Amino acid sequence: MVPADPAVDAAGEFLEVLRGMGEPSPGEILTVWEEFHRLRFPELYAKQVQDYASRGEDWRAVALARVFSSLRGRLAAMEEAREGIADRWGEVLARARKALELDLDGVGVVQVGIGCGAGWATTYGGRPAVLLGLEAITELGWQTPDRLAGLIAHELGHLAHAAGRGDPLEALEEDPFGLLYVEGFAQRLEGEILGRESWHQAPGEGWLRWCRAQLPELACVDRERALKGEGVSDFFGSWMSYRGVSFSGYFLGGTVISALERGRPLRELARLPLTEVRASVDQLLRELAAASPTL
Repeated sequence: MVPADPAVDAAGEFLEVLRGMGEPSPGEILTVWEEFHRLRFPELYAKQVQDYASRGEDWRAVALARVFSSLRGRLAAMEEAREGIADRWGEVLARARKALELDLDGVGVVQVGIGCGAGWATTYGGRPAVLLGLEAITELGWQTPDRLAGLIAHELGHLAHAAGRGDPLEALEEDPFGLLYVEGFAQRLEGEILGRESWHQAPGEGWLRWCRAQLPELACVDRERALKGEGVSDFFGSWMSYRGVSFSGYFLGGTVISALERGRPLRELARLPLTEVRASVDQLLRELAAASPTL
């Protein structure tokens, strides 16, 4: 087995600082978080602040309202998630390298972030990297071993997809059809890496049944918005939902990729140009929207 790269622990020391603060206000946590990360992990700090800036959002306002207001109460859960990632990172990375037959170069970075996501396939220190945000993982309740394995596999799927294309995925993700393709591809690879069906995002046992039943509607609405250039973030964002159900876009994307995969290998599917992605996904969404619901 190929030796696994270790995860970078950017969270342990900060959790100790947080534990020693007693009962801090959200503003006090923000001050400490910013000072700590500016000094100890400036690249992580800059990457997250820039992510908010790229969306025209005030990171401090969002972090105060959505992250730091409840962070102190999730210390135990964040420690559980941190330990779980340490236990699963090397195993899942080795599985990915074997299942995908790829010398996947990736480093895992465990952090307490400001709400940029439970998982983020990006770069760190000049290498492909998966950022794993304990604040988001524990807000979603994803600190169990199976969910952590699925999250890691999903993000490694993004790294594998980018490696297969030879280009970052950000340009694709800016297009609604491209976003569905990218997230669906990672969802497909999540299952391939783990050797089982895996929907780590599923909020509850009825989620998969609901998504199957609503598939024609999901396909119709996503397609209409994509054609109009409207946002589709409520299908994907952890702080958003469509009809009160979160993460349905991952199911829709996985369904689209499974259909696209028929008759062509994954390696070829990974390299589709955006023009073909748009045309193929549009056609499949049109077909799915016209189909009968699957219970």
